[in-house]
Amino acid sequence: TRVFKAFYYSIEGLASSMKHEAAFRQEVLLAAILIPGSFLLHVPLVQHLLLVSSVVFVLVVELINSAIEAVVDDISLRNRPLAKRAKDMGSAAVLLSLLNCLICWASVIALNWHHWF
Repeated sequence: TRVFKAFYYSIEGLASSMKHEAAFRQEVLLAAILIPGSFLLHVPLVQHLLLVSSVVFVLVVELINSAIEAVVDDISLRNRPLAKRAKDMGSAAVLLSLLNCLICWASVIALNWHHWF
């Protein structure tokens, strides 16, 4: 029973993020393009897993960032230095995950460029 409840809560979290978080919606759109697109690239399995996991990682980090922002905003909307730091750190984590995704994709494309053209 607990597993089913946990699954339901997870689905609620995804639905809430889709409804309330524009950045998450944008990243889901990016994932909806990149992940199926990765199947069109003829690359070794490990490289394919790197491409897909780097995109999924962005979504995971965005969900954590959104959770941090929701908790901070729920506690208080006043400007507080630690609240700002928490939000800025969450944003920085998203930025790093996006840069990681970009580097992974650029590396796989660069490694395989000569095979495709």
